[in-house]
Amino acid sequence: MTWPQDPRRVADPFGERAPLALRRSVDVLGARVEFLSDSAALMALAEAAYRDLPAEGSPQVQLQVELRMAAGDAAFDGEPPRPQMLGGAGVVGAAVDAHNHVLVMPALRRALVQLSPALLAHGYHARYELIEFAVFQLAARSQGLVALHAGAVSAGGSGALLMGVSGAGKSTLALHAALQGLEVVTEDGSFVDPTGLALSGVANFLHLRFDALGWIGDPALRARVLASPVIRRRSGVQKYELDLRGGWARLASRPVRLAHLVFTSAELRADGALLEPLPRDTLLARLHEDQAYAMGQPGWARFVHACGDLPGWVLHRGSHPQAGAAALRRLLMG
Repeated sequence: MTWPQDPRRVADPFGERAPLALRRSVDVLGARVEFLSDSAALMALAEAAYRDLPAEGSPQVQLQVELRMAAGDAAFDGEPPRPQMLGGAGVVGAAVDAHNHVLVMPALRRALVQLSPALLAHGYHARYELIEFAVFQLAARSQGLVALHAGAVSAGGSGALLMGVSGAGKSTLALHAALQGLEVVTEDGSFVDPTGLALSGVANFLHLRFDALGWIGDPALRARVLASPVIRRRSGVQKYELDLRGGWARLASRPVRLAHLVFTSAELRADGALLEPLPRDTLLARLHEDQAYAMGQPGWARFVHACGDLPGWVLHRGSHPQAGAAALRRLLMG
């Protein structure tokens, strides 16, 4: 009889008992998320996303995300492949290849992220498309939140969703809103309780096109943006990844009440009011059109019903992003 060279591998063929000595906990999206990992490099990616966020108070649920380094590896020829979504039997996830994937189990309040050294060389994709994906999916599905592709700003506990097509200037608008004293709730991932319309997000980064520098007059802020890492979106567009943390911008520290639905427009309106009210029927139609992904979520019908009495607006582009930010400020602060 011939025995395997490494009997330990037979005892643990899936590698599931490999020790995870590193532990970090963060409070995010109403949950306490505990990260466990066997790799300092993987833990550093999680910390880059979630360190130094404003304290939210008492978390409602406890979640756990395992970050494991893949045993095998295969180099990428250029940019890593786009993750492919998967799901079934109470599990959702995404897979780049055999070495890089994420599995989210909302009923167990746990997720597994496996990354290879090759994907670690593409830190933005590894963090944004797998680690942040795991946290967002786990937090939203375990708490029944509706996930929206929208930014959000707030003042005095009231928030405004910022929706619109990519390239409409939502991130630049959020930056200038922050410069005018509004709180940043999130850049492009908003989460709403469909019953009470509590709005939350993660205010860690703003991704700014290079031409956004032309709208920044403050030398210190220009220097901060220029010193930021440059990331490359799947579309090929390169952007500065500006870290909102560190005390220079106001960040929402707890969920706010959703009070306004704002659709950004690329149409220039240099004179006159930038905010145009939307009739209810038009508002709901725009909401369905803009949030095609969210429409398939369990809480969508309740969310839309709850939004029925909210005011909706089109925010036209002004001669300077400051004008749009000022319009948002007046909307939220009166």
